[in-house]
Amino acid sequence: MGFKCGIVGLPNVGKSTLFNALTKTAAAQAANYPFCTIEPNTGEVAVPDPRMKKLADIAGSKEIIPTRISFVDIAGLVRGASKGEGLGNKFLANIREVDAIVHVLRCFEDSDITHVEGRIDPVGDAETIETELMLADLESLERRVEQTRKRATGKDKEALAQLPVMEAVIGLLNEGKPARLLLKTLPPEDVPTLKSLNLLTSHPVLYVGNVAEADAATGNNYTEAVAKMAAEQGAEFVVISAAIESEVAQLPEDEAKDFLDALGLSEAGLDRLIRAGYHLLDLITYFTVGPKECRAWTIVRGTKAPQAAGVIHTDFERGFIRANTIAYEDFVGLGGEVPAKEAGKARDEGKEYVVHDGDVIHFRFNT
Repeated sequence: MGFKCGIVGLPNVGKSTLFNALTKTAAAQAANYPFCTIEPNTGEVAVPDPRMKKLADIAGSKEIIPTRISFVDIAGLVRGASKGEGLGNKFLANIREVDAIVHVLRCFEDSDITHVEGRIDPVGDAETIETELMLADLESLERRVEQTRKRATGKDKEALAQLPVMEAVIGLLNEGKPARLLLKTLPPEDVPTLKSLNLLTSHPVLYVGNVAEADAATGNNYTEAVAKMAAEQGAEFVVISAAIESEVAQLPEDEAKDFLDALGLSEAGLDRLIRAGYHLLDLITYFTVGPKECRAWTIVRGTKAPQAAGVIHTDFERGFIRANTIAYEDFVGLGGEVPAKEAGKARDEGKEYVVHDGDVIHFRFNT
């Protein structure tokens, strides 16, 4: 089960620098000119989780294998992208393929780095890209809705389900609002229908305020404006200095900590970004723990035990019998699997059990 966050933004806001730091590679070309990223670059990164070391220490695990999330570096959009300006059509298609959008906004001033619109205005930049995505969605829906109306008149079940959702989204877009806002009022049974429309503005959004090194710990007036905008939208927001993260990515762990401490930072901004992306997609982690390895597995919140088992292997879901489950707090607090069982904290859960974040699970299944 893979989850992808697409990194978007206007040209020269620091997307590729951030991506390079995330993946600790120079796979994406970071250069001071628009469209330096022509093909989207994808990198998988480990999700930082301090719980894993505690579990591994208790179980004597030889290896720690964290769960992972993918980030896709998508080339810079420009005003008019919805009409094919720049390399707009291709980039918009790439955005459709991700699960969430990480929107990088320039919150720093530097006369040596050009801004495609000649000014520093992160909220305006966000509105520029959001407008392009909304225009592309509106064009897409208006092409499809008439045919859907005709099918609905003929009592086509799929069309009857899609039509009211499509019309509600068109109404929102015409008001200058993204499709994801519909999720606040949409009945749960209609959410899959909205997702099936594959709209650009239905993706959840995480805003990243890219600041200069001096503002990494405190932010600045630009990030305050972005934070206000994100709060109004119910979106996530983190402040990061891509330049700092690029340096940290090249340092050994002990030197990186000293470097961050000197800047007044308690942790790498990338760790916050990865966790925010994880949270944005409403993902949780469960663990399998033993002498060989301590491993984290990613599932969507609300996943039941058989489907969680299927993330490890489809045979586990198909032949699911039960899930022997210990809460993380009990496993760590009592000192491992055996004492947790002796204390009555290990539970055998069935097919209807909804897995919780931090569960330590051993699945039983038929082969």
